[in-house]
Amino acid sequence: MHKENIPGETAHGNMKKSKKGILMAVALLLLLGGAGGYGYVKSTYTVHTVYVEGNVHYTEEEIKAIVMDGWLGDNSLYLAAKYKNKGIKGIPFVDVMDVTILSPDTIKITVYEKALTGYVKYLGAYVYFDKDGYVVESSSVKTLGIPEVTGLSFGHIVLGEALPVENKEVFSSILNLTKLLEKYSLSSEKIYFQKAGEITVYFGEVKVALGSDMATLEDKLMALPELLPALEGKKGTLQMVSYEQNRNQYVFQPE
Repeated sequence: MHKENIPGETAHGNMKKSKKGILMAVALLLLLGGAGGYGYVKSTYTVHTVYVEGNVHYTEEEIKAIVMDGWLGDNSLYLAAKYKNKGIKGIPFVDVMDVTILSPDTIKITVYEKALTGYVKYLGAYVYFDKDGYVVESSSVKTLGIPEVTGLSFGHIVLGEALPVENKEVFSSILNLTKLLEKYSLSSEKIYFQKAGEITVYFGEVKVALGSDMATLEDKLMALPELLPALEGKKGTLQMVSYEQNRNQYVFQPE
């Protein structure tokens, strides 16, 4: 039996085809636009120049490798969004890294490291702590510029918790001492705190006995930049517990 075409059905079919064609065209345009946009972003915002500041424990190349790792690791827009004042996990000694776009192909990585006051040796590792005595990091690598603190007694150490010492005020003394050492450009490898509060600071083979009087600590450290050069190459103890008024000097006892 011959079936005649009904005008309404034909028009409806043509309309469906027309809508389908329009949707395909729109999808194609979006695809082309997206590809073009991606190509523009890719070519314009590919990083060619990187500046790094604030890094102490890691080299510039190490920081670049950490930040610019993975997919879109060379795209300045992506990196700026990813590292916008974001805390970093799994990277020892680093608290936050921030990426700033200086130009489409140039970025600046600002490293904010964890503030370390000193370290203690524990079970073969270097355990670093902050100004309040909280354990920041445990590492098998010794970091230059951070003094070893000895004389503290503790039975265990837990990352993220304070060192379990009897006298918590010792951390205030450590912070005060390290700030003064930095103020007078003094670099000490080791600081020894005796139970009675006496402090001994090590500069190579020279030990400086500072005593326990925190009120006179700065005056003593202020004098060290002039005294230490004369003791270079010597081994012994510079007694700065008391000032020898009759000799008008502190006494050095060679070993």
